[in-house]
Amino acid sequence: MQDRLADRRIAVVGAAGGIGSAICTRLLDEGATVYGLDRQGLDTMQQGVTAIEMDLTDEGSVAGVVERLYRNDASPVSLVNSAGIVENDVAAEVMPMDLFDRVMAVNLRGVYLTCRDFGAALLEHGGGAIVNIASMSGNAVVNVPQRQSVYNSSKAAVSALTRSLAVEWGARGVRVNAVSPGYVDTPLNALKTSMHGEWLDRTPLGRFGRVQEVAAAVAYLLSDDAAFCQGTELLVDGGYSLV
Repeated sequence: MQDRLADRRIAVVGAAGGIGSAICTRLLDEGATVYGLDRQGLDTMQQGVTAIEMDLTDEGSVAGVVERLYRNDASPVSLVNSAGIVENDVAAEVMPMDLFDRVMAVNLRGVYLTCRDFGAALLEHGGGAIVNIASMSGNAVVNVPQRQSVYNSSKAAVSALTRSLAVEWGARGVRVNAVSPGYVDTPLNALKTSMHGEWLDRTPLGRFGRVQEVAAAVAYLLSDDAAFCQGTELLVDGGYSLV
């Protein structure tokens, strides 16, 4: 693997998850120094990742991690936001607001907080790149047969946030882009076996995506190969959104 990301420092939020773990592996393979940020699963992170506990919904926790990463090293720390939760078992008309708030806290508030604080540090320390994991569910499709209006809304907000920050920060040296996966072979999706047939029938490639394919898209957007990508939302969905 070429060292496109040699000498880069990159923080991955949600690093203990299926997609987050694959992103860490890919970034290590491309020569980056990788910090894996998560609330749990720190002991499961692969060798070579510096595991750091962080609650992305808590301002103090996020600020503390940013301060720690720059304490003895002023080189920029780019960011990947890969944490997320989904709720697709509750109909919209009976959705409890505490469940709505929980999804939004992770999928939107957390992404905003980490973008804000890591972005501010990048602006101060010479620029860098941010990649948010959005979803095809945010703009391209309304998923069926599951009911996930809250999740879809949260991911649409991530897409809008990505575009807004790209415009606001681009001239100041910070690139902000997104990767929007379709149905990917993760433990979370593996639980929804009753839906797999319909999902696959609607995917032209006829299979689930692999976490490594999402990770490759992230690595591209972080690298200088994507130097003219700003506000880009890269769909990795096997063609699902075309049908």
